[in-house]
Amino acid sequence: MPLFGLTSPGPFFGNKVRAFWNLQILGWVAWLGLRGVSGLAGGQSFTFLVPVVVSAITGFSLTLLLSVCYRALINRRPILMWSASFGLMAIAAALWAFIDAWVLQVVNPNSESGLTGLLFALVYVDATSLAAWSALYFAINYFLQLEEQNDRVLRLEAQAASAQLAMLRYQLNPHFLFNTLNSISTLVLLKQAEPANAMLSRLSAFLRYTLANEPTAQVTLAQEIETLKLYLDIEKMRFEDRLRPHFAIDPAVSRARLPSLLLQPLIENAIKYAVTPQEDGADITISAQLAGENVRITVSDTGAGLSAGGRDPTTGHATESTGVGLANIRDRLAQAFGDQQRFEAQSGADGGFTVRIEFPFQPDGQATIGTGQT
Repeated sequence: MPLFGLTSPGPFFGNKVRAFWNLQILGWVAWLGLRGVSGLAGGQSFTFLVPVVVSAITGFSLTLLLSVCYRALINRRPILMWSASFGLMAIAAALWAFIDAWVLQVVNPNSESGLTGLLFALVYVDATSLAAWSALYFAINYFLQLEEQNDRVLRLEAQAASAQLAMLRYQLNPHFLFNTLNSISTLVLLKQAEPANAMLSRLSAFLRYTLANEPTAQVTLAQEIETLKLYLDIEKMRFEDRLRPHFAIDPAVSRARLPSLLLQPLIENAIKYAVTPQEDGADITISAQLAGENVRITVSDTGAGLSAGGRDPTTGHATESTGVGLANIRDRLAQAFGDQQRFEAQSGADGGFTVRIEFPFQPDGQATIGTGQT
């Protein structure tokens, strides 16, 4: 292990024990050098270095003992911690001054100053040194505790964000599964075994594909489009030629990353509110291209659109597509991209419904934005 950790690639306080010893040794070597140089510059003889070296060793040893005591006190009640710390520091300063005075008398037995005089002369210097060391010790430890608390808060926030993303993702599956299983049940009741089996196979492939990713994962746009195609293959079994999907995906954005299954609720809503109510069905267009430094995805349909107030024109009731579905997408975009995303939904003057999403273009293989990782 290097003495001062100069070759260590990690942060200085990554290893607290090593950081303490590095600072302790470096600090007291500096203290010894400062005292020694100042004494020699003041005309002292080299014998002056003997009591200085002994004093440095004494201070080094006493501060080791203080560090053990401070470590036991630092998380106690403030009144107990500070009163005990000041008391221990005063005892250590008195002991240090006594040892220094005794060593000076041994080295200079002909000194005119008695032990008491030397003791009072040295206690101020030693107490100041210990006070500085103690202040630095508590400052560093409080700083490290604050950093640990900040790291803990960040981890908890990340966990909360991941949990929320998982919750939003899991909101999608029950609705889709209910619709698909209901269609399979209808086919079974009609004794259409072959279409029912085909739909089950497609459902199995869709679930296998989507469940391979974590709920908080981000996927490439190309993967998301493949997932949509699997979903649309299932729905085509129900609607046949009434469901007419169209894709216009710019290859330049195929590697862009986004939360998995982000677009599926838009397609589900388009099928529910554009394809289902109309006898001749509807066209659903999914397009994606670059818009400056962002990816712009547009999902539109040729249905009847939404009336004023966000109501289904076929029933006059508030639609789910203006509630849970779109709110879900907004929340997931906000969790993944913060204020760097845009979400717009609007009905056309002659019908149809369009949703436009924009978010930063972050290609696959680079650091992703937000909490989702693959």
